[in-house]
Amino acid sequence: MRHRFQSALLLAIPLLGLMLTPAGAADPVPLAQTVIKNQIAAFLADDGAAAYGFASPNIQKLYPDKDRFFAMVKRSYQPVYHPGNFAFGRSKVLGDGATVLQEVLISGDAGDDWMAVYELEREPDGSYRINGVQMLRNTASKGI
Repeated sequence: MRHRFQSALLLAIPLLGLMLTPAGAADPVPLAQTVIKNQIAAFLADDGAAAYGFASPNIQKLYPDKDRFFAMVKRSYQPVYHPGNFAFGRSKVLGDGATVLQEVLISGDAGDDWMAVYELEREPDGSYRINGVQMLRNTASKGI
């Protein structure tokens, strides 16, 4: 009888841990991916105000208005501004969810492939905003 009680207790402890997990401790990766999808949708719709809204406060300090931000993206991040197709790659959560790094595999309009590494930071309200993007051209896929 004692053995069955101990077994039941051992099974209940992990379930109790799940019930006690704070609501804010959800997996941040889907939240970060939604932010990226929404910003790309705003770029595709040429909606500078919406796209700017997904930028972190640090980025908004560098580009204090949506027009400057949108011009910079058009000039320097063309594959992100108007991707042919895109898909999510690997992700990494840092600092207890304070930062999410997300790979985005992009087929550009010209048929070239890119990998964009997004850095998203968690804001005080729990939302995520884009704090930077590093673009890497995939030269191995050319001509396939």
